[in-house]
Amino acid sequence: MGSLPQEALHMLGEALVNSIPFNRHIGLKYQKVSEEECVITFDMKPELVGNYIQGILHGGVISSAMDMVGGTMAAVGILHANPATQVDELKKKIAKLSTIDLRVDYLRPGRGETFYAKAELLRAGNRVAVTRAELVNGRDTLIAVATGTYMVG
Repeated sequence: MGSLPQEALHMLGEALVNSIPFNRHIGLKYQKVSEEECVITFDMKPELVGNYIQGILHGGVISSAMDMVGGTMAAVGILHANPATQVDELKKKIAKLSTIDLRVDYLRPGRGETFYAKAELLRAGNRVAVTRAELVNGRDTLIAVATGTYMVG
């Protein structure tokens, strides 16, 4: 893959993770967006518990985090289609980005204090992008994996 503009990659992380109120509400924090992967983190807090008896992470939070990193990587696919895209034009394109399908496999209970979601781009076409994401806890225990399909054009 060629070299994509760092300004545009940083803008994707800021726009898609930090600027969306729901993402801020659940505590998602943008760490990295590159051509290879997107990484976000978040900390466990009482509002994110899904099973109050066991005190584990809610499945909706898990899927939201993986959808966010997958969607961000789908946006990286938009940049791959046209690396010279200006930031203003890119913002218009990502405004139309949407999730078509997200398949989540929950492998283990969401136990931990800190969680990391990361995604990679599997395919970027003119209209659709496909990503793979995973969620691990601070001990690097794999909690869930996901495959996402996104409308990009």
